[in-house]
Amino acid sequence: MTSAAERSLIDRDIAHLVHPLHNQAAHESAKVWVGGKGAYIVDSEGNEYIDCLSGLWNNTAGNGRPELADAAAAQMRQMGFVSGYAGSSNPRAIELSERLAHLTYPSINHFYLTSGGGESTDSNIKLARYYWKLKGKPDKTKVISRIWGYHGVTLAAMCATGIPAYWPMFEPRIPGFSHIPSPYPYLYEAPEGASQGIAAADELEKQILEEGPDTVAMFIAEPVQGAGGVIVPQEDYFKRIREICDQYEVLLVADEVITGFGRTGKMFGLEHWGIEPDLMQFAKAITSGYFPLGGIGISDEIASVMNDSGSPWMHAYTYSSHPVGCAVALAMMDIIENEDFVGQAQTKGKHLLVKLKEALADHPHVGEVRGLGMMCGVELVKDKATKEMFDASDGIGAKVHAETVKRGMFSRVRGDCYCVAPPIVTSESTIDDIASILGDSVEAVLG
Repeated sequence: MTSAAERSLIDRDIAHLVHPLHNQAAHESAKVWVGGKGAYIVDSEGNEYIDCLSGLWNNTAGNGRPELADAAAAQMRQMGFVSGYAGSSNPRAIELSERLAHLTYPSINHFYLTSGGGESTDSNIKLARYYWKLKGKPDKTKVISRIWGYHGVTLAAMCATGIPAYWPMFEPRIPGFSHIPSPYPYLYEAPEGASQGIAAADELEKQILEEGPDTVAMFIAEPVQGAGGVIVPQEDYFKRIREICDQYEVLLVADEVITGFGRTGKMFGLEHWGIEPDLMQFAKAITSGYFPLGGIGISDEIASVMNDSGSPWMHAYTYSSHPVGCAVALAMMDIIENEDFVGQAQTKGKHLLVKLKEALADHPHVGEVRGLGMMCGVELVKDKATKEMFDASDGIGAKVHAETVKRGMFSRVRGDCYCVAPPIVTSESTIDDIASILGDSVEAVLG
């Protein structure tokens, strides 16, 4: 029950604050968060909840990390801000770019820094178009992405995002964006006898040929589709994607905003399948959410073409190379490496998936429990045998989420898919609690 003090905070919020995915009716039952420690967050009434989605997939180190706060404070005292435009730099940005070159794919050694994932998507779209113009192929401007892909909601990023609910309020969308089906192993239907992964990858070739290879600049994909429902691709999917991109001279852009910096049990997601992108983008876990920072990684070949052009890249953000953000990111890189986030995500992720399957896999309305590393999805269905989905009007996912909140756990759902991606620092006992709470909540809603 909401207390008078908490109700007052919510009323003040509603009076003045517009939220992401703003919905005043939904916000009537909002939580007001005032603290946190590790994998837990605390509301204004002092109640503790498991942070089952690491904030928004980003807070992998959990709350209450003094190293990150100290890094920000020290840099703020020394210099709070300086321009990152050409002709100006700062030591933290230089150090971070060096560190990223060590951590990312071998061919990615150049970085442009942003304030987050959506800015990074827009930056890669603009860079891809610029690159092809410099290569004498100015018609290569189109972007192909995937249904259920999430790449942000700035205007260009929204056009790449493949979740249709984000489109209608803001259409017409920018021309030159198209989507292919997700590899979605639970639902994708391949021709009989064909490899599901290869067939799903070949959707890209079909779309390139339909658009015209001389018009397609890039294909953007998350190694694991996150906000779309934690969709882990088939083992042979991305190798075929790389072959298609090479064949038709299409840049492969890896959206590592969620999968980057250890979340999947590798430092970056495409490492699971032994391929490298031409461009990549990152955000979220680079600072564990303690400071808004993102960026793009640029291959040596693309960077060389840019530098040899002799003309400026007319793309700029005020907060690019922000010294405070870079200082926090450097401190976060220390945590990631010193505490072996990659190894933790491998070990704890396996434990998480086993526990979720133990708690849920046999339930008649759980179609699939899937995951990779410390990100999992639980797909709720009306009919397990036929994979028939519930009607959206039933609001099953929202009802399950409400039950988990009652039991002390907070996350997000995509329709009727419950997403599980707690901080990498989450203890195994808390992982056990996550599975137990979700199992009890599904039972409370669906019997």
